[in-house]
Amino acid sequence: MKLNELRDNEGARHRRMRVGRGIGSGKGKTGGRGQKGQKSREGVSIAGFEGGQMPLHMRLPKRGFNNIFAKDYAEVNLGAIQKAIDSGNLTATDIDHATLKAAGLARGGKDGVRLLGKGELTAKLNFTVAGVSAGAREALEKSGSTVNVIEVVAAADKAKAKKGKAREVRLANKAEKQGKA
Repeated sequence: MKLNELRDNEGARHRRMRVGRGIGSGKGKTGGRGQKGQKSREGVSIAGFEGGQMPLHMRLPKRGFNNIFAKDYAEVNLGAIQKAIDSGNLTATDIDHATLKAAGLARGGKDGVRLLGKGELTAKLNFTVAGVSAGAREALEKSGSTVNVIEVVAAADKAKAKKGKAREVRLANKAEKQGKA
């Protein structure tokens, strides 16, 4: 075999079928799409269409509820914290959301961290978190740890406070203008 004789195996490469190029091509006229109708044309998206009958996905009832005001906590078990301390991933004694995130224990949780009581904690630590379960609080008191629960302000309350502050500023500006005039 010579370099100029190198080629793919027989049948390894297929030429692209050129449709709609005349009767003699074998794929002329309708281009392999049959005849007539919406499906014979390009850009058809009728999956789920039932001929005008109400489609199944619309006939079935809606289920569930998404609470837009629900808090998003990163839930961390005490056993996981103790495991991280034992392995050397967590060395700090003052623990908050940033510390737990850096140690790889808290994922997500835009509203903070909530401690759960699964597992045992033997280390004496100071926690600053958004929430603690009753079992976790009990276990922390048993180990001699302290917990500072910070208050998370709900989004609706933040919006209400912002609206009230804007109104106060507007009224103060109005009173100032009237005082100058």
